[in-house]
Amino acid sequence: MANMKHDPEFPEMGMNAEVAKEVEPKSGVSFPVKLADGKQLQAVGLRKKSLFGLGVKIYSFGLYADNETLKELLRSKIKEAPAKPTKEMYQVVMDSDVEIMIRMVMISGNITMNMVKKGLNENLGLSVQKLNGGQKNDELTNKLMENVSNSIKLTSGSLIEVTKYPGYVLGAKIKGEVVSNVESELLCRAFFDGYLGDDPFDKEAKEKFGDSLLSLF
Repeated sequence: MANMKHDPEFPEMGMNAEVAKEVEPKSGVSFPVKLADGKQLQAVGLRKKSLFGLGVKIYSFGLYADNETLKELLRSKIKEAPAKPTKEMYQVVMDSDVEIMIRMVMISGNITMNMVKKGLNENLGLSVQKLNGGQKNDELTNKLMENVSNSIKLTSGSLIEVTKYPGYVLGAKIKGEVVSNVESELLCRAFFDGYLGDDPFDKEAKEKFGDSLLSLF
């Protein structure tokens, strides 16, 4: 991606700021290692989808959280540091109401808003069903993006940010504009299950997040 220090999609990168970045290797997309609000980059990854038998790169993502908040959470739930990342560690983060964000950078310029909404709702729906005792909840699943217009243009480099806020509020921004805030513990857990659950979109990204958690003990 072009020099993103000057990209208006990345407001934390001022014209004169030298912001350290980390590159997601499979896409070449760069992510700032620290945001203006203090959250740090914990892991980067790539979301692919199979279309016509081909693995199409949809978006690269960065997972952000505050290190001190994560440290307090982990030490309150897990008394001794494990030798390697455990399912319990990931579960503690997913079940908590600490603030954590996924920043998605669109890779293809051929992905429409309708395609993004459909894919997100499909994945969220499966996670909601899994975490809800096998019961579907389409009304809840659709809430995150139900008011988003399909006319929004998603060019290469466009940002979508989904944040779990304290109080189990799942908020979404598209290209810097707030599009929803939904209060639901189930929806929060379901969304991050796609990144930190048993079948993550990018296994290497999940493992890197686990290593980041271990370093906090």
